[in-house]
Formats: sequence, C-alpha cells, structure tokens
Amino acid sequence: MRLGLFGGSFDPVHLGHLELARSCQRAAGLDEVWFLPAATQPFKQRGPVANDAERLAMLQLAIAGEPTWRICRAEIDRGGVSYTVDTLRTLHAAQPDAEWHFMMGADALHDFPSWREPEEICRMATPLVVARAGEPAPDFDALLSVCSPARVKEIRRAQVTMREMPIASSAIRAMIAAGEDASELLPPPVWQYIESHALYTAAG
Repeated sequence: MRLGLFGGSFDPVHLGHLELARSCQRAAGLDEVWFLPAATQPFKQRGPVANDAERLAMLQLAIAGEPTWRICRAEIDRGGVSYTVDTLRTLHAAQPDAEWHFMMGADALHDFPSWREPEEICRMATPLVVARAGEPAPDFDALLSVCSPARVKEIRRAQVTMREMPIASSAIRAMIAAGEDASELLPPPVWQYIESHALYTAAG
C-alpha cells in the first residue's frame, strides 16, 4: 500500500492543505493520505494556538468527505517535540510492508538537512516535494548533503506541482483575531467550528 504522510500544526486546517493533499495523492498514486498533526513542531516551539482536541476536531470535519484520508495521532499521543524520524520509525514498525511518502513544501528543502536524521527520513519514506505555482522552484541540490545523487534523482522525479493557493494558517488566525471573515479560506464545517468555539479571537 502506498501511504502519504502530511505533517503540520493544522492550526487551523485550510483549503490550501486539502489541495496539497489532493495534488500529492493524484501525482504519487497514493492509496491513502494520513494527516499527521504535530504536538509541538521543532521549529515552532511555542506550540499551536488551538489545543490538540480542537485541531483534531477541525481535521476530522475537513476530511469527512474523503474516504481515503485518515488522521494519524502518533505525534499528539507521543507528546513533546514532534520529530518526523521518530514518527516514521513507529509507523514502519506498525506497517513494515507499506510504501511511505512524506509531503513537504519546496520551501522546506533548504532546512531539511538540519532536521533530525534526515538521511534516515529519506531511507524510510520518499519526500514528495510540492512546487507551488508562483513560488521559486525547489532546490533539490540541498538534499545532496544527506542523500546520494541517485536518491536525489528519485526525489526530484517524484516532485508534485500544485496550483497557486497563497493561504497560511498564521494569516487566517490574524484575520480572525482582527474580526475579519476568513470563511473563503476554510472548509465550511471548519469555519463553523471556529465560529462556534470562538477560536483565535480575543474571547477564545
């Protein structure tokens, strides 16, 4: 089975996240996409604004119409700082016969060699590097310090293209805090959840 992991804070999950997942699933022929909400990301140690239960609830609402999409609680259940290599080891042990793929934006390539055990990540899963329209092309040479030229060639061949969708969770949170309507950037059930729970507002 070909499985794709999509990690992030999802604080909140928005339409750009869903489009990225669809693009990767289509391009790589993934049987399933697993959304992997982080407990605390290594480069965002202040942690998410919404709590774990709220982020999980929003994700569940966002993917309800997609029968091949799942939520993976591995990092939230483990707690602490979420390192991709630790998660992949856990998932490999649980499903050793699966063919794992890991979704990442082209902008993350520059920092990837500084992740924990990047060589091991590339051994256990194939990065699906997403090139978004309107943004700089991925610099796959950044991987040469942690992968063989042959492996870099494989990763380059797996590149995914995605239409331009300049949406960021941080911008959505700022809009909501300012009293602006962010409904067009979010799945309708997620926007309804945010409103009913007063998330990201001064009263939330």
